[in-house]
Amino acid sequence: MSLFIRSAHVITMAEGTSSSPQVLDLRIEGQDIVAIGSDLQPEPRDEILDGRDRLVTPGFVNAHTHSWETVYKGRYDNMPLELWMLYTYPLLGAPPRSPDFVRVRSQLFALESLKSGVTTIVDDVLETPSQDFGQLEAVVDAYERIGIRANVSGHVINVPFVDTVPFAADHLPAEVLHAVRNESLLSAGEYLDYSEQAIRRYHGRGEGRLHYMLAPSAPQRCTPDLLSGAVALAGRHGIECHIHMLETKTQAITGQEFYGMTLPQYLESIQALSRNTTFAHGIWVTDQDIEILANHSASVSHNPISNLKLGSGILPWRKYRDAGVNLGLGTDGCSSSDTPRLLEVIKMASLLHKIGDSDPAAWPSVDETLRAGTLDGAKSAMLDRTVGSLEVGKRADLLVWDLNTLNFTPRQKLDHQLVYSENGSSLEYVMVDGRIVVDHGALTTLDEQEIVDEFNGYLPEIQAWQDRTDELNTVFHPAFSAMYETCRQAPLDINRWAGTADSVLTP
Repeated sequence: MSLFIRSAHVITMAEGTSSSPQVLDLRIEGQDIVAIGSDLQPEPRDEILDGRDRLVTPGFVNAHTHSWETVYKGRYDNMPLELWMLYTYPLLGAPPRSPDFVRVRSQLFALESLKSGVTTIVDDVLETPSQDFGQLEAVVDAYERIGIRANVSGHVINVPFVDTVPFAADHLPAEVLHAVRNESLLSAGEYLDYSEQAIRRYHGRGEGRLHYMLAPSAPQRCTPDLLSGAVALAGRHGIECHIHMLETKTQAITGQEFYGMTLPQYLESIQALSRNTTFAHGIWVTDQDIEILANHSASVSHNPISNLKLGSGILPWRKYRDAGVNLGLGTDGCSSSDTPRLLEVIKMASLLHKIGDSDPAAWPSVDETLRAGTLDGAKSAMLDRTVGSLEVGKRADLLVWDLNTLNFTPRQKLDHQLVYSENGSSLEYVMVDGRIVVDHGALTTLDEQEIVDEFNGYLPEIQAWQDRTDELNTVFHPAFSAMYETCRQAPLDINRWAGTADSVLTP
């Protein structure tokens, strides 16, 4: 397919440009953008799209999400992360899900993502009790067929979960501790072998759209040899290693209690930091932590909606930016944010930090948040040479917006209106790899209603096992509530870590 977009308002998000649109022509040949400029001429075989009254932008990059949580959308509220995880990521009684169910679940998540303009997802897939190749294949196959771009993980926890937080084990009955600590867990070697095989099987599937990524769950949830081994393996293959870090005050206390240092300091000490490493959340950091991440060229994926729903805190946006740390944006999963729509996250990131810092000079600009939702998200995913901006030689992952809508009326600064006024209803076309995958709200690659109906066919089964596992896992609730309260009230020994009493941003 060759497409010529004539005289559109275009936000390229290329390095050295701003988010203010220019009137440009674009030519797409096959998967690639082959020309951008003013007064270009179409080739005889080109299909021509009149760009007048249209805005063209890069597709959004969701730099941290969990497709698994689709089944929990809207189920839980008013629980901090550590208690919420007992139910969404149950310790007991979660049955393994069949590959067919995983395929249906993944298609549903990709469907909603694409229809909201997300063309790339960093999908940190966790299966309980563990992931096998049948389940991983089902995710990759679903994304290949529906036409989305994705990094897909084998998420791993190889420390008993009750031992990943301080104080909780002290409040649990001995028989419960025994049951959890005797669950089968992967060794570092087993996980790295699994990942090597996954890279061989899946890297570059879907004409290059799909990649496996390493995903040690968090520093406190994995053994040191697994963490350092995963970062090294990702570096050898040029792929992403995705790790949760310092999402909550509890996790900051965990570093203090377990290692006598912050979690970034701990990761540096075991050589588990690199350009390939992206940290989801990164809220409870010291100034020294930020410097450590900057020195290793690591990225952070900011998830403001999820962080607000779970009461986790507010990431120090300007400190990261000033230090040169690359920031992407993520929705997190559909249980802690209840949406895969990244445009909502971009708006939230633009608004939240106006409250987090009283200095207007420190507030995020529209250019910064749009860049975090596109090019900088692609950088965090190790995909910025391929997508994230509209440039010659990059893949044609782009969005076409209708400007003849109330969201853009009256026309002012179109980039500002995209962030603050648009709700997704003006989206006309979503293109991935030069292929229109959503046309005026309709998926073109698969039967949308069939995807929804197939998922809903599983709903009685889903709700039944959710109810059973919720009941089983209430046994942990009092202990984890006590742990959370202890951490909530505990002082952080910041002076020992960073030398200043205000180095940690306390929400």
